[in-house]
Amino acid sequence: MPTTARYAIDRTIDLDVNDSRQRIRLCAEREGQPPLLIVQAGPGLPVLNEVRKFQRLLGLERDFMVGYWEQRGCGDVPPREAERVSMQQQVADLRTVVQWFFEETNQRVMVLAISIGGTVALQAADHELEYLKAIVAVSPDSHTGIGDAAAYEFIRTEGVRARRRGLKRRALGVPKPPYLTPATLQQRTRVLADLGAIEHGRTFPALLLELSFSLLRTYGLAGTVRALRNMNLVQRRMLEQINSLDLLVNPPRVKVPVRYVFGERDALNPPAIVNRLPDAVGAALTTVAVVPDAGHMVHFDHPHVVRSIVVSASVASV
Repeated sequence: MPTTARYAIDRTIDLDVNDSRQRIRLCAEREGQPPLLIVQAGPGLPVLNEVRKFQRLLGLERDFMVGYWEQRGCGDVPPREAERVSMQQQVADLRTVVQWFFEETNQRVMVLAISIGGTVALQAADHELEYLKAIVAVSPDSHTGIGDAAAYEFIRTEGVRARRRGLKRRALGVPKPPYLTPATLQQRTRVLADLGAIEHGRTFPALLLELSFSLLRTYGLAGTVRALRNMNLVQRRMLEQINSLDLLVNPPRVKVPVRYVFGERDALNPPAIVNRLPDAVGAALTTVAVVPDAGHMVHFDHPHVVRSIVVSASVASV
């Protein structure tokens, strides 16, 4: 695992999380900073390969002890780990890791959670008031039926207007939801990326090249093969559960502050979700930011905005 001399603290720890070997990389500029746990997007996407990108764009280590937690079944782990993944298990794992981080730092934990990671964080927060300080949820998945229908309509509308060679044909070739296999989910993701709905202004080939390079740099060739295999295994295990996700009707009861961040170009989170989710969850304190010129990955499109929200949430929750 590559490290950098930039930080006074930079170590990777193996954790036993509910009979699963998982890793967390802790980075901070100095001792004693408040804990911030990163809960990655997915399903199946690793996060240790994205540490450099987080550090370069957001620089959260200046204010926090940042924990980059590799969830069950993700990254360079045996396939049996990926075969034991479920939505319920990811929630239980996050609760365990939050408690561990609290005990490690003797401070309540801030959580920055992205996409399906935001969903897991909201559900885990239903139980962990003692250990959690606040959640910043970037583009959380909350109602798969509404999100998938909106994304399909976005693809059909924007794809017809596309000028890039072959993009219109590929957009029209995306099947209708639901997406219950890795192949159909990834087919849709490729088109959404090319339409600017994942990271605004970046195409799928550019994102794929960046992902491939980061995986190789972090895990090596054999580890990259295992990480990609696990991504498919996790998606195969979780997609049916995600397809039935509905936090609008069955919301978690969150008792810590939640700051929601959505991208204006995020096809998976239309106004029907953005306008209803905060009230449905009913957290102790809620704010909602809709960021222009941003896709699903708002934290990478406008890192300064997300960083500011994280820091202000930490201060406000003291």
